[in-house]
Amino acid sequence: MRIFTIIGARPQFVKASVVSMALKKHKALEEVLIHTGQHFDANMSDIFFDQLGIPRPKYQLDIHGGGHGDMTGRMLMALEKIFIDEKPDMVLVYGDTNSTLAGALTASKLHIPVCHVEAGLRSFNMNMPEEVNRILTDRISSILFCSTQTALDNLSAEGYPFDGIKMVNVGDVMQDSALFFSQRAKQPKMVEIDKKDFILTTLHRAENTDDFDRLKGIIDALNTIHKEIMPVIIPMHPRTRNAIHEAGLTLDVDVIEPVGYLEMLWLLKNCHMVLTDSGGLQKEAFFFGKPCVTLRDQTEWVELITAEVNMLAGANSEKIIEATRKMLPRKVADPDNIYGGGEASSKIADYLANLR
Repeated sequence: MRIFTIIGARPQFVKASVVSMALKKHKALEEVLIHTGQHFDANMSDIFFDQLGIPRPKYQLDIHGGGHGDMTGRMLMALEKIFIDEKPDMVLVYGDTNSTLAGALTASKLHIPVCHVEAGLRSFNMNMPEEVNRILTDRISSILFCSTQTALDNLSAEGYPFDGIKMVNVGDVMQDSALFFSQRAKQPKMVEIDKKDFILTTLHRAENTDDFDRLKGIIDALNTIHKEIMPVIIPMHPRTRNAIHEAGLTLDVDVIEPVGYLEMLWLLKNCHMVLTDSGGLQKEAFFFGKPCVTLRDQTEWVELITAEVNMLAGANSEKIIEATRKMLPRKVADPDNIYGGGEASSKIADYLANLR
């Protein structure tokens, strides 16, 4: 079986790294990687192939920039030509990006089965482009690999399974990756703060960076937290840096350049807690036993809210500061093995290898 894997954004490189290793263990499976180019900065893309040992993609589409329609449309055109020429047996997509939707939609229209890793996630906020991407991708996929029981429940509530779609709870491939690569974690050269005496922060979602009021609320909160509670370190996404500059705001925290995955793992292992609007980082904080405050109004990872190891604070400055003070002393444990314990990639590969 020839499986064509579509990747394009930073979290997808991390997920693909462990699944690709698992696929290689099966002689019946051959994987071909296609990198759409959605993340084009070297620190956001190329470094992952060097650090994680992911094979260099057979196809590098170099498609980035522009609006959602423009980017997705160019991906559709490029992928259609490749699929027609190569005739893959299956297409594997990850998460909820434009690359995800483009890969799934192109394959579906060519009657190629689609496997969606991280299926069934829902924020229930249709203003988020990621929510639109994941819902549409689920509907046109043949196999839905879910990370949690919550994801399965979401699909069931929407009427799945139907049309021969298969749903499988395999666990979370991000946990596989965090466990596998944590021993290789390395300290970023630009970080000099004592271990565990800092709060790790990431900020990149368009809902925050493209809305002045939300961005200002978050920036004001981070400045106060850095000054009054604990130092804040933020690896700055290029788009976020531009948004802050264009808004005329001042971020008075420890700003560093974007880091590779192994450096991010070091920051996660050695921080005291996490403030983020990233979906993946909420889980990774949990994997490393760190409390988290999410700078969004909803989260796909509702089981972390239920377990009281993550707290939604939105973009209101006072709520973010209050949530930070509340979560800072919180102890994080995983007695129920919420995300499967690091066996998701093996389960995905075994499932695909046993298809008839």
